[in-house]
Parts: sequence; structure tokens; C-alpha cells
Amino acid sequence: MSTREQTKYFESLKRFENKFSDKESSEYKMFKKRHIDEEDLDKLSLEKLKALYNKYYVNRAKKDLSGFFKNSDKNENI
Repeated sequence: MSTREQTKYFESLKRFENKFSDKESSEYKMFKKRHIDEEDLDKLSLEKLKALYNKYYVNRAKKDLSGFFKNSDKNENI
């Protein structure tokens, strides 16, 4: 795993640190310390980090709001 991918996971999970259980929080802190020390995570640690990411980070599709901001032809003629 590259450092770039690890950084993506840590930046995404930063907002959810207060929602972690005690065990998850201690594991996350350990992973974060290793990341700050610029160590690559081993396979098992990486799987646990991905599991946290999948559990807490939900990538929702953004709604298309452009229809609300378009002027209709009727309003332009008035």
C-alpha cells in the first residue's frame, strides 16, 4: 500500500474518531502513530483500517441541484 492511500483513509476517518468504540479507537490511534512515523501498515493492520473505513465512511452520491438554479424561458420573457 502506498503512503498516498493510507493518507486518504486517515483523512476520511478523521471526522469519525469520536464515534469509534473503545477497541476501535485504540487500534486507530496505534495505526495513526505508525502512519505519522511514516511506516507502512502490514497486511492485517491495513485490513482493519479498511474495515473501519467501510464501516464509518459512507460515500453518498451528490444530488443534482442544477434544475433549481436554471432560469426557465417563461421567466426571461417577463
